[in-house]
Amino acid sequence: MIRINLLGQERPKTTGPSIPLESSLRLVLLASAVVLALVVLFVMYNQKSNELAAINTHIASLQAERTRLQQTKAEVQQFEQQKAILQQRINVIETLQANRSGGQQLLQMVANTVGRSDSLWLTSLERKGDTLNITGEAASINAIANFITQMKRSGYFDKIEIQSAIENDIVKGAQTYGFTMSAQVGQPKPAGGMTPTAPARPGKS
Repeated sequence: MIRINLLGQERPKTTGPSIPLESSLRLVLLASAVVLALVVLFVMYNQKSNELAAINTHIASLQAERTRLQQTKAEVQQFEQQKAILQQRINVIETLQANRSGGQQLLQMVANTVGRSDSLWLTSLERKGDTLNITGEAASINAIANFITQMKRSGYFDKIEIQSAIENDIVKGAQTYGFTMSAQVGQPKPAGGMTPTAPARPGKS
């Protein structure tokens, strides 16, 4: 059916519900804020991930360095043990060498002292620490006294003590005296104008 407008007026236009401009602006700003927040969070996440990866790499490097240092420490400890063993062996060798040299020097000093004493000979020598125990035979008490004097003058013996001097008949038809004595072994030093290394004068046996 056809309708005719007899009044000559325009018909009103049908309009839908209108959306306020302020509400639209708020929606746009909210969406922008959400997007910006997501971008910031993404950037921070990547940054923290990179930092965490760098920290893990540094930790791995420190652990490797720790392992290397522990191996080095074990090698140093092994070296110190070997050094201690070698030093102990060196000390033993030096001690044996010193005792050997000291024994030779002691025998030389005793031989020199006996050589300066007439009518006297030794039957045994025993050293305990720094103490030398001497047993011998002499043709007279004066020979024993002379031997003690020579020991004192050598500068090698101290605290010389005679334990016994008894007449015996070890040599048939001759008067002899068996004696025992002790002396402290010291370092040789010149005494009475004589040196310990002076050559011995041959004596009677």
